[in-house]
Amino acid sequence: MDIRKKITVTYVALSTFSTLLLCIVVFVLFRENNRYYFLKRLEDRAKIVASIHFQKDPEKIKYYSNLKKNGLEELIEEEEFVLKINSASSFDYNTNLNLPNKFYTNVLKTGRDFFEIDNKYYLGQVFTENHQKYIVIVGARDRKGTTTTIYIVKIMLFGGIAFVFLAFFLGRFLAKRVINPVARITKEVNRISASNLHNRLPEVKNSDEISDLTETFNDMLDRLETSFEIQANFINNASHELKTPITTIIAESEIMLLKERQVPEYIQSLENIYSQASRLGNLTESLLKLTQTGYDGKKQVLDIARIDELLMDVKSDLDKIFPDNRVSIKLNFAPKDSNLLLIPCNKPLLELAINNIITNGVKYSDNNEVFVSLSATTDWIKIAINDIGIGIPPEDIPHLYEPFFRGKIAAKYIGYGLGLPLASKIIRMHDGEIQVQSEQNKGTIVTIIFKKDKTGKTNIKKSNVES
Repeated sequence: MDIRKKITVTYVALSTFSTLLLCIVVFVLFRENNRYYFLKRLEDRAKIVASIHFQKDPEKIKYYSNLKKNGLEELIEEEEFVLKINSASSFDYNTNLNLPNKFYTNVLKTGRDFFEIDNKYYLGQVFTENHQKYIVIVGARDRKGTTTTIYIVKIMLFGGIAFVFLAFFLGRFLAKRVINPVARITKEVNRISASNLHNRLPEVKNSDEISDLTETFNDMLDRLETSFEIQANFINNASHELKTPITTIIAESEIMLLKERQVPEYIQSLENIYSQASRLGNLTESLLKLTQTGYDGKKQVLDIARIDELLMDVKSDLDKIFPDNRVSIKLNFAPKDSNLLLIPCNKPLLELAINNIITNGVKYSDNNEVFVSLSATTDWIKIAINDIGIGIPPEDIPHLYEPFFRGKIAAKYIGYGLGLPLASKIIRMHDGEIQVQSEQNKGTIVTIIFKKDKTGKTNIKKSNVES
C-alpha cells in the first residue's frame, strides 16, 4: 500500500472513530436529558395527584383536576396510585403495581425514587398530610422521548455514513496535498545522475519540512558534486604522477637493451632507474596512507597517547632523516597539568600527520629554524609550528589541502603535494582542525587544535584506571 492510500485510510479510520465517539456521547447526553425532563413532568404530576387526594373542598378538587387535565400535557398510559404508609417499613400495597421491592425501599428511605421497565417510568414520592405519610406513584410511557431518540439516532446514522464518504474524499485530497511535494522531489531527484550533478531541486520558499527536505537534498548534491570533482581530479593527478616514473623506467630499460654498453653506462642507467623506482615507491606509499585515512577523514580511534611524548617521537624520527635539523620543541605547561596532554588517537597516523607538517617547515625553510610549541587546557590541546621559510602566496592557501597541488614557488622542492592533504585528513579524523597563517618570503605558522569533549575525557579517565 502506497503512502497516499495509507494517509487516506488512516484519515478515514480516525474520522470514523472520532465521529462514532461523538455520536455515542451525544446519544447518551440526549437520552439522559430526555429522562431528566420526563421525570420532572412525572414529579409535577405527583404533586397535583397529592393535592387532589389531600383536599376536602370539592371546589379545590375540581380545580386541581381541571389543572391536571387541561393545564398539563397529556401523558401516555398514565397511572396514579396513592399508598398510605403505616410504619417505617410497611404501607398499603396495590396489586396493580408490579414494581420491585427495592423501589419501595428506596422511596421510604430517601423520599423519592424512579423505576423504568419496558420504556415506562414510575416515579414514587413521599408526601405528608396531617402527620400522615403517603407514597404517590405516577407512571407513564415516554413515547415522545422514544420518538425523538429514534429520530436523533437516524440523523447520526445517516450523517455518520455521509461523513465517512466525505472523510474519504477529504483524506484523498489531504494525501495528495501532503505527498505531491515529496513526489515532485522524487521525480526531480530521479532525473539527477552522475552526469548532471550540477542540477538542483527548485527552492521552496515556505519554511516547512518540505523546504528543509529540498534544502537537504541540494546540500547533499553539493557535497556529491564536490566529491566527484575531487575524485576525478585525484585520479587524473595520481595517474599522471604514477605514469611519469613508470614511463621513465621503461624508456631507460629499453634504451639499455638496444645494444651492449660499457659498465659506467649501465651504472648510470641503473641509478636513473633506482631514482625513478624510489620516487614511484614513495608516491605509492603516500597514496596508500592517504587512502588508509578514508575519504571523509574518519577512522576508528584506538590509542590513548600523550601528545608531548608523541612530539618527542616525531623529533627523534626527524633527527634520523635530517641529522642537522634545527627543530626546537617548547612545552607550555606545568608538570602537574601533564594529564591534560592525553588524547585518544591512532598514534601512528597522528605521528605521520605532525611529522609531515614539521618536515614541510624544515624543507621549505631550507633547514632554517622551526619552532614547535605545545599548550593545553581542559578544553583543547594546541600545537603551533612556526618556520621562517619561503611562505605561501595568498592565492595558494585555499588549495593547500587538494592532493597533488603544489604552489609555484614550491615547485623547486622535491614533493608530490600529498603531505598536507594527508595530515589534514588525519587531524580531522581526530576531531582537530588546522589553521594556516603565512606571508610570502617571511614564513608560515601552522596551528593544530584538538578540542576535547566530555566523552573523550571520560574515556581517558577509564583508560587511566584500567592501566
